[in-house]
Amino acid sequence: MGKLQLSIAMGDYDRTRPIHDGRVQIDGVDPVTMLLTPEEMFFRAFRHEAFDVSEISFSSYCVKHSKGESPYVAIPVFLSRAFRHSSVYIRTDKGINSPEDLKGRRIGIAEWQLTANVWVRGILQGYGVKQSEINWVRGGMHTSGRPEKIPVKVPDDVTIEPAPEGATLDQMLRDGEIDGFIGPRSLRCFDEGYPNVGRLFADGMTAASEHYERTGIFPIMHLLGIKREIADANPWLPGALLKAFTKSKAMAQEALQDTSATKVTMPFVEDTLTMARRLIGPEIWTYGVPGNEKVLETFLDLHHRQGLSERKLSVDEIFHPATYEAYSL
Repeated sequence: MGKLQLSIAMGDYDRTRPIHDGRVQIDGVDPVTMLLTPEEMFFRAFRHEAFDVSEISFSSYCVKHSKGESPYVAIPVFLSRAFRHSSVYIRTDKGINSPEDLKGRRIGIAEWQLTANVWVRGILQGYGVKQSEINWVRGGMHTSGRPEKIPVKVPDDVTIEPAPEGATLDQMLRDGEIDGFIGPRSLRCFDEGYPNVGRLFADGMTAASEHYERTGIFPIMHLLGIKREIADANPWLPGALLKAFTKSKAMAQEALQDTSATKVTMPFVEDTLTMARRLIGPEIWTYGVPGNEKVLETFLDLHHRQGLSERKLSVDEIFHPATYEAYSL
């Protein structure tokens, strides 16, 4: 009997490339790998179940799982983690100098249920800004008419209006028709240095570091998902995927600390790595449930209180049972 052939969709990261180029083998699997953007992966995974294994949005998964409708079961491989203080963009000419100044403002979002937006709303809540105190405008960032990839029901006290037909959030922020934007990607107006467009937290690294020191939370954005029927038919597979992706990430982390020649096109890598380890600890990016319970529980609580999951999910139900523990010697 030959190896199990599986389609695997994932982002193009240092922590996934050893899977893609074959340096790391998945036990028993002949993979057909695709390196795709999050937007394409998530749309195709949740709309069309297009992949056997896929990187998936933490938030979208919880929406589906809480209804018993997820075609995928998650594995605690956290392919994307990010501090999101740098994901809040504002008009700098409208008197917005602190999170509290967002109350009553018109803030653009591409989708209500995006994982980054869940985390940002949680951050703002910590500053006393309720999601019901912001007037939300939903639309496409650079193309008009972007749909929510999965249907969601927002709380009754939350106001979301659609962007005008043909309008984009980028142009609306340029024109001052919205006061800000929240999302995992920046708008072109910010990238191009358009006048009066900036970040709410001008020093996002300091803000995020202070937040981590207070909370111990390094936010999780994406999980790995495997189609339920494939996992049921091959009970060995979830553990094999966790093992291989963990090994792949370890190779990336080892390469980062090789100072002979930087592996990423950016200076000060070793200094940034030292700073991150000083803040987070020697293991700056962990997979698996052990050690990540607090960040997982925090997200599940935020997700439910923001009206996205129909019931409060627990950490012990969202991952495949075979991935909560591993053998040791």
